[in-house]
Amino acid sequence: VQLQASGGGLVQAGGSLRLSCAASGRTFSSYGLGWFRQAPGKEREFVAAISWSGGVTYYADSVKGRFTISRDNAKNTVYLQMNSLKPEDTAVYYCAADTGSRIGRNSQNLYDYWGQGTLVTVSS
Repeated sequence: VQLQASGGGLVQAGGSLRLSCAASGRTFSSYGLGWFRQAPGKEREFVAAISWSGGVTYYADSVKGRFTISRDNAKNTVYLQMNSLKPEDTAVYYCAADTGSRIGRNSQNLYDYWGQGTLVTVSS
């Protein structure tokens, strides 16, 4: 599985961004997907995950109600819509594939393929 993330950039606090992650190399609808992020000087953390069909989603408490994960299996793409952004959302965001599960889980150790990351910077 190859993953290519895009959509990062600079945005003011309160603004919105949509990240995309295009996948190739394996039947896209057969596995779960997740988004993680790593802020400067911090460990990478879970943001959101989605099941193979898109019917089940999970979010970190810090983004619940502001971020929405979705997927389009016809386009082999997973999205992360980020609204009401805060300076503390500043991080490199990574998409990842959990090919061992159709659910999508919140532990990064369970993900076996990773995209290259896209930087999101939220100014105050």
